[in-house]
Amino acid sequence: MSEFLTISNTNELVRFVAGNIVYIASDGNYSDIFTCDEEKRTVTIQLGMIEEIMTMQLEKENNFMRIGKSLIVNLLYVSYINPAKRKIILSDNRTFKFNLEASNDALKKLKDYFDKKIKQK
Repeated sequence: MSEFLTISNTNELVRFVAGNIVYIASDGNYSDIFTCDEEKRTVTIQLGMIEEIMTMQLEKENNFMRIGKSLIVNLLYVSYINPAKRKIILSDNRTFKFNLEASNDALKKLKDYFDKKIKQK
């Protein structure tokens, strides 16, 4: 059974299969959640609160990392990082591909995270 991320506020309740979320981008008091079927859902909740909800709700499938001020990515879909070009590609290498920009520092930290993982093996 898949884990779900459930976001609820006074107006709505939205439920996602956690593994289907590719990334979440903030837009002020709103957050846009992008899924692997290339659907975008906007929720009226700040990214920091979503990060807290993920920590509380996701135990087994918490493959998410906040990079920078405005982006949470699913680490399972990171396929390319280039800090110098400020570019990250999130893809399953078959059906979808998201080209995003992020700060140089945020992408350096993400690249360092993966470099450490490689060295541990």
